Amino acid sequence: MPVEPLVCAATATRVSSVLNRDVKQFGKQHLFDGSEDTCWNSDQGTSQWVTLDFPRPVKVSQLHIQFQGGFSSRLCTLEGCRTGEELVKISELYPQDCHAMQISFQVEETVLDKLKITFGSSTDFFGRVVVYHLGVLGERL
Repeated sequence: MPVEPLVCAATATRVSSVLNRDVKQFGKQHLFDGSEDTCWNSDQGTSQWVTLDFPRPVKVSQLHIQFQGGFSSRLCTLEGCRTGEELVKISELYPQDCHAMQISFQVEETVLDKLKITFGSSTDFFGRVVVYHLGVLGERL
């Protein structure tokens, strides 16, 4: 199976919040821009999330993520579904609280049109999450 980045310009992305509603500096676009100088920074809260609506079905196999140390998630829950269906839990990931790129969280391969990544149990006292890079890899169908 070829493994390729699945997020493209046609992928609709939503996030739970943006720090101080400063979308220009901390918005969702920074999750995928490839710059080490930008990031998505959530506002405070107990559970933050990112949803991706792919333009066509995909089979996700890996997740790459880079948090800011001290603002990471101890638990990432992945949910997915096909168009018109309810989200179902795919897997749980346990990232490290560090700034390094955490590569190749293997994901149970599932065909889906929508992916939701919930960041629960933030290492930040206020529940903020800071993500410099989010890579979703797999196969376009």
